[in-house]
Amino acid sequence: MAEYAQLRDAIVSGDATEAVRQVEVALKRGAAPLDLVREGLQSSMIVVGEKFSTGEFFVPEMLFAAEAVKEALEVLRPSLASIEEYRLGKIVVGTVAGDIHDIGKNLVSMLLEGAGFEVIDLGTDVSSERFVEAVRSQQPAILAMSALLTTTMPGIRSTIEGLESVGIREQVKVVVGGAPVTEHFAEQVGADGYAPDAGAAVLLCRTLLELAEED
Repeated sequence: MAEYAQLRDAIVSGDATEAVRQVEVALKRGAAPLDLVREGLQSSMIVVGEKFSTGEFFVPEMLFAAEAVKEALEVLRPSLASIEEYRLGKIVVGTVAGDIHDIGKNLVSMLLEGAGFEVIDLGTDVSSERFVEAVRSQQPAILAMSALLTTTMPGIRSTIEGLESVGIREQVKVVVGGAPVTEHFAEQVGADGYAPDAGAAVLLCRTLLELAEED
């Protein structure tokens, strides 16, 4: 882990240029691309998520770090093309029907992708039917839904009921979040987990997939 400290520092500080340079140097030294992803990029975004959760980082810091990961990953992508295991799992993300708020959802998507998940972002105002169809067709490990208005929260319940009605509820973990959403509500509707913010969402998804202790 120590050998990638400079790469992690560059990402956490949001320095995309330095992050790219560190990746290029490491590759020239013969570093394994998968090690760079796991011990450099993914572990960095976990740190960023934790700092966001504790209030040490705010949205701008999150965006700069996510951009640094994106640019570093572009350098690594050719080497990773034939390595499927660098992705931790597939996650479908979206904001429920009637709700067009996307800032929180976008932060969650960026953090999850930076942490190593394959993210399929359905966008905003997503109907229960679209969520169910995405789970059926994409077969993700996790479905992450957000609601930013109390009036749209029922969309979470109806989606879970939709998954149950077609017999695929047990195939996917469901996580929920958003300003009016609470842990109690998540339990009421039968979700597998609740995250109060983007940083917590990454940890929750890793925990649900039993990845939290692997780093």
